[in-house]
Amino acid sequence: MNQLSTLSTYLLQAVASQSSPESSGKIHINQLVAKMASLYEKLRNVMEYREEAVVLRATIERIIKRRLLLGGTGTTIAEPLVRELLWARYFSEQTITEEKIQVIGKKIDVYIRLRQEIVARKMLGEHEVSEWINHLLSSDIEQYVNASFHKNLVAGFMFQIMKSNVLIGDDSEQTRDVQVFIAVRKTFAKDDIAFLRYHLFLQYFGEVREDNVLEIGSLFQIGYQEIQKQLTYPLKDRIASYVNNKTPIFFVLEDLLQVHGAGFADILKDSEESLSKAVFQACSARYSGIRQKVGRAIFRSVIFILLTKAFFAFAIEGSIENVLYGGIDIRTMLVNVAVPPILMIMVGFNIRIPGKRNSELIFQLLKEVMFQEKPDMGMPLEVLLVPKKGNPFLHGVFTLLWFLAFMLTFGAMVFVLSKANFNIISQGIFIFFLTIVSFLSYRIWLMSREYSVEKRPGLISPLTDFFFMPIIRVGRSLTEGIAQINILLFVFDFIIETPFKGLFAFFEQWFFFLHAKREELE
Repeated sequence: MNQLSTLSTYLLQAVASQSSPESSGKIHINQLVAKMASLYEKLRNVMEYREEAVVLRATIERIIKRRLLLGGTGTTIAEPLVRELLWARYFSEQTITEEKIQVIGKKIDVYIRLRQEIVARKMLGEHEVSEWINHLLSSDIEQYVNASFHKNLVAGFMFQIMKSNVLIGDDSEQTRDVQVFIAVRKTFAKDDIAFLRYHLFLQYFGEVREDNVLEIGSLFQIGYQEIQKQLTYPLKDRIASYVNNKTPIFFVLEDLLQVHGAGFADILKDSEESLSKAVFQACSARYSGIRQKVGRAIFRSVIFILLTKAFFAFAIEGSIENVLYGGIDIRTMLVNVAVPPILMIMVGFNIRIPGKRNSELIFQLLKEVMFQEKPDMGMPLEVLLVPKKGNPFLHGVFTLLWFLAFMLTFGAMVFVLSKANFNIISQGIFIFFLTIVSFLSYRIWLMSREYSVEKRPGLISPLTDFFFMPIIRVGRSLTEGIAQINILLFVFDFIIETPFKGLFAFFEQWFFFLHAKREELE
């Protein structure tokens, strides 16, 4: 086969130099307690709609916030934090050592000190500072205890390739590089806002340590403003969309490195047939997991809606209908209950698995990125921060059509519901559910297509976009907005979880005590 590119050679050298993880663990947990805690954690996680890739980070943040609220420090938080994560089975006991717990404790203390420095300088409001510190600290700890070596390695490789395929005509290359970096982390690594802040923070300040915390504290506001500027960059969505279309190649590359490790270099040097076989096997494994992944997402979405939205919506519907109409319309309530699962099931039935043609395209593109110094990734993206002035008449027409789409879509729903004798309250609840479910269904549909290289729009796509995009956009706003005022999450995190985890800790110690007494008799 052809000679590897310089960038591919560096990638494979990094894979070959990976050190083996520590295998000795000193933290032991009771399996009965772990089983109960794991069930609780699964229930808690479905109350927030997150990518699977960020669930562990979010859990770490939740535990740290709870324990800091009770006045904890690195010394008092580190071991209970690790123990809670082991209970929930995010990783095995053999991956954690006492040394790691000490490092985590130091990280917690240094970020607490950083927060104090920033607050003392009155750069930002305390709430915003706390949010940033919690995001940075939880991301730092997650990367330390659960670093995705191959994912981070391939993300860097992807960035180096994709940055030359994006051109911002009226902005600097530095800005272009930052935006491509953000796009890769968001689309390939599935980073949330906390991880994005963390990775940009590392690029700007480096790792937070005891010897540089004062310097970072004094310069934090400048770095904060620059990071916020990049995260709210006007062209970020267009660049992310372009980069997202190239992710299937790198998902498969990540799988190949995980499966074959340093041996992947031998496959590349062997023959085209060997590489083809390995790529097709990786693609097949990815495709076979799509339905399972979509099924989990549908289940989590239905539970998410029922637990965090339905309870309060029905409470409001029942209360107001009782006052205004003298009773509850069971028929309309049943319709509102049935709509979410039915729509989700319909999405599941319409999932299409990529075929052989898609695997062939991935194989050809993978050869391109591994063997070519300047890989051909298709048409480059050329954009302008300040676009050229278009036809103002057409802009006005398009704006009017977009407004018309909203009016027609929601007007049609109100008309049909009125004909079906839904009162105003029931109509509001129905539309509320429909928009949220539509948004979640759209996210799941996108998930099912994340391994597809060719994403050609169908013949009726313009028509469906015209009528359904308004519903999906409203659903996104409702989902993201209501998530900020989720009372049930507050109840779980600060009223139920604290005593619940305290009981877990008590019973675990009690079981260990009984075990020690039994050993004395042997």
